Amino acid sequence: MTEARTSADGGMETSYGFRRVADGEKQGLVNDVFHKVAKRYDVMNDVMSAGMHRVWKDAMVAALNPHKGAGYKTLDVAGGTGDIAFRIVEASGRKAHTTVLDINGSMLAVGAERAAKRKLSENLDFVEANAETLPFEANSFDAYTIAFGIRNVPRIDVALKEAYRVLKRGGRLLVLEFSEVEMPLLERFYDEWSFKAIPRFGKMITGDAEPYQYLVESIRKFPNQENFAAMIRNAGFSRVTYTNYTGGIAALHSGWKL
Repeated sequence: MTEARTSADGGMETSYGFRRVADGEKQGLVNDVFHKVAKRYDVMNDVMSAGMHRVWKDAMVAALNPHKGAGYKTLDVAGGTGDIAFRIVEASGRKAHTTVLDINGSMLAVGAERAAKRKLSENLDFVEANAETLPFEANSFDAYTIAFGIRNVPRIDVALKEAYRVLKRGGRLLVLEFSEVEMPLLERFYDEWSFKAIPRFGKMITGDAEPYQYLVESIRKFPNQENFAAMIRNAGFSRVTYTNYTGGIAALHSGWKL
């Protein structure tokens, strides 16, 4: 059911799921996917991960261990609905300031509404921009986070170099992404769930299976743990490590700007 993953040398920029697209075409197609699912994004993540995304996100923020003093600034990319940003602010005792950046205005609108309901708006900025061309000065942030979004960026290498640029010296990159399952029995079950159940549930929830089909395929095209770690190193990061969650269904990658 799966096709070969891309390597550290690239390939995601012309991969829309299993379909090869022209250079420059992917971003518009991905934008359409997230316009369609913005209002049901949390439900989508529950379907994609059987609810485990909440546990993984909690673990990501625990690994970050946000500073509880004033002046701590983080950038959460492709985080329009605020899931990671809210966790960071709360974990810092509402001291951190997080900029939520997303290329999709529909996702950001959902996040801003949710932030207001949680009375977190003063701790957050919502910025519509591209991860490949961040509208910030160099050395601006203490941490850069991105959860389940890097595989939707066409030029991942460019986005990682931008992450390195905007981080301060001593700043940390954390990337949470679906990855390569390391146990054969779990992999077979996961393939059945992914390719047969998830698009069907997606159609039931949103009336459209196609966005879910793309998301499932994009997971299988994304570089495996070692290859993605190599991409992070190539962008200039040091002390690059990763931790597998749930048998490698997801992995948390970490790197430092030293």
